[in-house]
Amino acid sequence: MSTTVQPSAASIGSVDSQRVEDALSLIAPKWTTWVAQTLAHEGRPMRVREVSAKLPFIGEQFLSKRLAQMHADGLVTRADRRWAPYQLSTSGESLSRVHGALSDWSQTTLSLGEIAGAQRVEDAVRRLHLRHTTAVIQILDSGGPMRFSHLAEEAGLDQGTAPPRLRRLQVDGLVARTGPRHGAPYVLTDAGQALGPVYTAVEHWSNPIATRKHSAPPAPVTAATRTHTSVPQRSDGVRTAAALRRSTAAPSTLFSHAPQPQPQVPTAVTAQSTPSRGR
Repeated sequence: MSTTVQPSAASIGSVDSQRVEDALSLIAPKWTTWVAQTLAHEGRPMRVREVSAKLPFIGEQFLSKRLAQMHADGLVTRADRRWAPYQLSTSGESLSRVHGALSDWSQTTLSLGEIAGAQRVEDAVRRLHLRHTTAVIQILDSGGPMRFSHLAEEAGLDQGTAPPRLRRLQVDGLVARTGPRHGAPYVLTDAGQALGPVYTAVEHWSNPIATRKHSAPPAPVTAATRTHTSVPQRSDGVRTAAALRRSTAAPSTLFSHAPQPQPQVPTAVTAQSTPSRGR
């Protein structure tokens, strides 16, 4: 038995899925990672125009709104006066471990090519933060191949929500089907199986203040079935990359993490699995 799979599988099932998604929702808005990492990199309070100078591909008006939201979410602080500069809060400073876990997961499991570190983190968060995503991952990690109706029931997805959510998880490379046949069971991809360290880092970072109103108990889990899906870069990542190429001042490797060696891929349950239109 492989000693590298068990800690990941255990940590996937042990986290509170609602708390993880609530925490991810705070760092999921576009450009939040870029702003947080810029403030961390500079290591000093910065006014909106100073942050804008470091990230010229973000409009200053939009950047001001993003910083205001980060302030409301407790990621940055500022003095109680007009035009006061922003700086990372204690919670914002501790995001570095979450960013590192997200970046390492992306480097190891997703085929995105060479992209900026902050962009890689934002791409990873967008794959993970949507409601019920963590619950679906936990259920498949526990139950192995599972048909649509059973999976939807276990995850609390209604008949209208379940199909688009599962299709999105397939496009994002987190789940796959065991074959092209209509109604084939769902399984986790290698990317989904490798989320243990990410979930652990996110839950450790989160706190009661970061937890929103919604509440749901985590699903009990035990084991997993592994498969593999190569995940291309998302269209929003392409647009961000284009913005970076147009910018001459942006640190395109901002807080990049060292690439990790690609893991050996075991025999896939569904090598040819692709998203299905139906259930």
